[in-house]
Amino acid sequence: MSGEILFSTDGDIATLTLSNPEKLNAIDSAMWVALREAFERIAASPALRCVVLRGAGDKAFAAGGDIEEFLTVRATVDDALHYHDTLVAAALDAIRACAIPTVAAIQGACVGGGLEIAGCCDLRIAGESARFGAPINRLGFSMYPGEMAGLLDLVGPAVLLEILLEGRILDAREALQKGLLTRVVDDEKVLDEARASAARIVAGAPLVARWHKQWVHRLMRGNALSGEEKRAAFDFLATDDYKEGLEAFFAKRKPVFKGR
Repeated sequence: MSGEILFSTDGDIATLTLSNPEKLNAIDSAMWVALREAFERIAASPALRCVVLRGAGDKAFAAGGDIEEFLTVRATVDDALHYHDTLVAAALDAIRACAIPTVAAIQGACVGGGLEIAGCCDLRIAGESARFGAPINRLGFSMYPGEMAGLLDLVGPAVLLEILLEGRILDAREALQKGLLTRVVDDEKVLDEARASAARIVAGAPLVARWHKQWVHRLMRGNALSGEEKRAAFDFLATDDYKEGLEAFFAKRKPVFKGR
């Protein structure tokens, strides 16, 4: 029986749940496809302003890919390329490319593919007992380059090599110190803190959140901004939300942003 990606909304906040509880939410082929499709739907939904991504239950965010299916889905090089490019890397790319902010709520094991998923989110909030790593060197296979991108952008080559070469499992505090996490909270407060983070995000102007993500990703490419890009950085001047933000500031009231 395969796992599933559960989807729910609460106002303008979407929640995606990685659900494969019999295998600590290990991600199987069908779940990778469903995860990509879910993020593509979310990206095309103008009413949504934030995504919270979590694992079912409190034992694991996701304990990697479903190793039991590797003997079939990665039996040959062609099979492996299809699995990692068309299924896994495509899902991770969809998370990174999602225009609206993403918050990972991490409880328990966050290993292998689970760590890759969390690394593609914008914010990562974990419980004290959460654990992180990618001990695949003990299984005799390497992380596919297309799946390293999010972690490499997040922690840089030194920490990523430490994770991959040693295959060591990090506790939440060490993961925070190494830059894998945004914050660590008590285990029982993870979901509440993730929802509070999402609420703070959606209280801001939604177009501004999208622009902040866009410009951070653009600046990470390293090359200088063009004149056209510099002018585009002031697109907010023509928005109703900019006018609303200033009016609310001067009137000392809470702004009501419409995303336009």
